[in-house]
Amino acid sequence: MAERVWFITGVSVGFGRTLAEEVARNGDKVIGTVRQHGQLAEFNAISPGNTFAYLMDVTNPDGVKSTIEAAYNHFGRLDVLVNNAGFGFLGAVEEATIKDFREVMETNFFGALQVTQAVLPYMRKQGSGRIIQMSSVAGFRSTQGFGVYNASKFALEGVSEALAQEVAPLGIKVTIVEPGPFRTNFAGSSIKSAKLELPEYDSTARAFKNNILGYAGQQEGDPQKAAQVIWQVVNTDNPPLRLPLGTTAFTAVKNKLQQVAQDLENWETIAANTSYVS
Repeated sequence: MAERVWFITGVSVGFGRTLAEEVARNGDKVIGTVRQHGQLAEFNAISPGNTFAYLMDVTNPDGVKSTIEAAYNHFGRLDVLVNNAGFGFLGAVEEATIKDFREVMETNFFGALQVTQAVLPYMRKQGSGRIIQMSSVAGFRSTQGFGVYNASKFALEGVSEALAQEVAPLGIKVTIVEPGPFRTNFAGSSIKSAKLELPEYDSTARAFKNNILGYAGQQEGDPQKAAQVIWQVVNTDNPPLRLPLGTTAFTAVKNKLQQVAQDLENWETIAANTSYVS
């Protein structure tokens, strides 16, 4: 297989770093984006000649465009895009401010969207490409206390599902990855919380927050194994549109599908009968 060029956002820690290491170990080139100058040399040193750090903030449209243009001009192609940069947010919907919602959406949704739109012209020119959208099981199933994060990932999944249909005839394939709990820094430095805490949500949003923060470092998922699965997905001719990762994610997805199926069964005879009668 010819050497490919990957573009992965957010490689300083977590899934992004682990996946970049896996890709380099398998012989492909990895362009990884970081937000601090001090992280550049560290990433370049992972696999000299295979790992290349670029300074980029996914929320800066001009920076995104110029970085991707520079990367393409340097390597001559962009084969795999992984939109990984993002962060979590804990708090009830009522407790989160509109500013909180906008900040999470700006990174998790608009940031990924801007990077995707900037990469697509090069993939279209090549007539090939893979796009991996790092979503979450929270992008398929909502949870009390996680509504802000749910909103950002649901939006990413919605646009990605449409994108997959649009680019399929162009030789580009899209996969939405939906991890459950993994031992990354997600429940640590990569998560924020609403400042307001209303006692009415102690048994719902607060309980979920305490659970998330309480198991930091004890999650069931192994990021290395997840990276290996993503590598396999990129190397298959028929990748899935959605890929839950971990038993918790698979269980959550199956439970929601069962719930939706039950609602359809209970209400179809009433709610489907809404057409004009001629």
